[in-house]
Amino acid sequence: MKAADYAIMTAKRNDAQLTVLHVLYSQTGYAYSSGTFGGLVTPSSIRAIYESAKQEAQQWFDKVKVKINEQEKEEQKEKNQIQLKTELVVTATSVAAAIVGYSEQHDIDLIVIGTRGRSGFRKLLLGSVAFGVATCAHCPVMVVK
Repeated sequence: MKAADYAIMTAKRNDAQLTVLHVLYSQTGYAYSSGTFGGLVTPSSIRAIYESAKQEAQQWFDKVKVKINEQEKEEQKEKNQIQLKTELVVTATSVAAAIVGYSEQHDIDLIVIGTRGRSGFRKLLLGSVAFGVATCAHCPVMVVK
């Protein structure tokens, strides 16, 4: 959510659209055929997985919307209102590749991504998704810890 705070602040300052992306990694044909559905992948089982992911993503989207609404109430005198777009992307490759691909396809100007805080030696390293995005993105990437 810290990354969302920075993204909201940046979008507001630049009068920009904010796209909140939730990426679901799913190798539907492989991962979900092993036991959960008795080895059989059916359209209804795939739909159920997608709907579950959609509900999970919607919780995050709603939290971002609440943050935007709270900030706009506090700063009602400002004319800059944030245009919010939410997207759920399902990928069979990698989460980082999906984020980079989405940003290229939709001409995104800046990616704001969070990374989990670590302790000791591990805090020197970025998370694998943040590292992959920062390494491969066509645009600037802001990594928020």
